[in-house]
Amino acid sequence: MNLHAILTCLTLVIPVVVFSQENRFYHENINYRDDIKSVQLFREGFELSNPVLELNEDARLILKFDDISGEVKNYYYTVLHCDANWNESFIRQNDYLDGFPDNPIDDYARSFNTTFNYINYYLELPNDRIRFKISGNYILLVFEDNNRQKLIFSRRFYITEPLVRVEALIRKATRDAYQGENQEVDFTLFHEKLRIDNPMDEVKVVVMQNNRWDNAIRNLKPLFIQPGRLVYDYAQENVFKAGNEFRYFDTRNHRLNGEGVDETSFFRPYYHITLTPAEVRSNRRYFSYREMNGRYVVESQEPVSDYDLECDYQFVHFSLMLDAPLMGGNIYVFGELTNWSTNKSNEMTWNFETHRYELTLLLKQGYYNYMYVYVPQGSRVVDHTNLEGSFWETENDYQIFVYYRDLSGRYDRLVGYSQFNSKNR
Repeated sequence: MNLHAILTCLTLVIPVVVFSQENRFYHENINYRDDIKSVQLFREGFELSNPVLELNEDARLILKFDDISGEVKNYYYTVLHCDANWNESFIRQNDYLDGFPDNPIDDYARSFNTTFNYINYYLELPNDRIRFKISGNYILLVFEDNNRQKLIFSRRFYITEPLVRVEALIRKATRDAYQGENQEVDFTLFHEKLRIDNPMDEVKVVVMQNNRWDNAIRNLKPLFIQPGRLVYDYAQENVFKAGNEFRYFDTRNHRLNGEGVDETSFFRPYYHITLTPAEVRSNRRYFSYREMNGRYVVESQEPVSDYDLECDYQFVHFSLMLDAPLMGGNIYVFGELTNWSTNKSNEMTWNFETHRYELTLLLKQGYYNYMYVYVPQGSRVVDHTNLEGSFWETENDYQIFVYYRDLSGRYDRLVGYSQFNSKNR
């Protein structure tokens, strides 16, 4: 089997961009080509940061990605404004962008000293060609040959105007005294800088756990409305399954087996990383350790000068031991390494001979977090407790986004954003 066939089998992605009832595109983080790997979008200076900028802030977002076809392509990008639910806004591009709508990605370089030949692409936002005029949700679309019909991938990011301050308390759920599986997110919005006449209709709040959208809470209304503040102190509507600490593995050194790695092999011409066979953790006690809440970083512990160009790709083999296959749904490898999504590209298959669920992913050298999740048939919300367990003590990051649109407004402004940690109050 040739390399292209192998990659197609391993990384088949089913696009899930759909039309809403208003015939507007709903935008997600999706890869449309199996040759595109290691897409990262973050604040300059910290790869684990969320892609959030303040309006007119003197800072940049950094986009990096690899094309493992080994051929230089004519990639372009554009940016679209979206509402709070990630449907494209009913406003013109020149209402929210200064500059040119479509621009080439012309900063790229070839890999070297690697078994996989790839092209690494680099982009900064904003830049001399494009700047943002308003706050809100934005989607970055990358396409080929200046043809938007030839989409390569899409990524979400945020531009804020800090008019609303958020304070939050994350604790063991009030109505979870015995089982101890859930975390409650109580928060208050302080809006002295922003006049809000009708909070029930003008304010939308989104609460996310570890940057996941599938289980985000989106329909909360303020429980108490007070002068200059909106209080969201619920006991049930603002509750998340706490889950467990993420699993991890380290592939930064091909000469030694890193954490979570059972075997490192070289079958010419590629490296193969076999992870330590995993066991179900839902029947075990909670154990605390530091991790990255599902993120990953591209790094090497070998003598290299440029991680972007000299970190190699390898086939990483996952396995989860079970007595029998689970019926009524599927099991996936889940985290930023799989775009926080569940589709054929990261769905595990049951091996009747080894009694294991197995999956192989092509990943760049680095340090990775992940977990095993179960998705019932017909559902888009993953169950991360069936296989991993859920404990209120688990360390999680929570993101709170505050959107505002008055009766005459044409788009959702992002007027508040904060991230909180369940342990570091």
